[in-house]
Amino acid sequence: MYKLVVKRYLDIFLSLLAGVVLLPVLVVISVMIKLDSKGPILFEQKRIGIKKTNFQLYKFRTMRIDTPKDMPTHLLQNPEAYVTKIGKILRQTSLDELPQLYNIIKGEMSIVGPRPALWNQDDLVEERDKYGANEVSPGLTGWAQVNGRDELDIPVKAKLDGDYVRNISLGMDVNCILKTVEKVLKRSDIK
Repeated sequence: MYKLVVKRYLDIFLSLLAGVVLLPVLVVISVMIKLDSKGPILFEQKRIGIKKTNFQLYKFRTMRIDTPKDMPTHLLQNPEAYVTKIGKILRQTSLDELPQLYNIIKGEMSIVGPRPALWNQDDLVEERDKYGANEVSPGLTGWAQVNGRDELDIPVKAKLDGDYVRNISLGMDVNCILKTVEKVLKRSDIK
């Protein structure tokens, strides 16, 4: 019941509530991005969703507009050279992820689930197939995120995503959300 119905209604309710409460923050961030560098406020990127379907993920733009597209930050030669001043702060606080509330409202994502892979991260998608982690909506946060975030190797990340899929429940989701808040406040496991 939770996985099939309640989770989706909670996603919509909590995302709408967060959007309303955080509206002033969203406006301030938007203005700061425009003042900091040329380019759009939002960054769109093709990601893998439920059952390996593609969707456009939204984030606040944290990098210059001349950054190579569709490449994970950790694969760039000198990623720090591309990150804007405000972008560095947004990444450290995970505020760059807030536009994904819209992805959640649209039904492309959930608040909790495996983080959506880039369309070209075949190794991660393939590894997640072993654990059924591509069969659920990707999340704003997830079990792998709170157990290592950017520090995890792909096989470990995929296994943790599979652990989440096998144990989806309100308790698991609340646990993930609370651990996410703790990680963000401590700024731990962020590259």
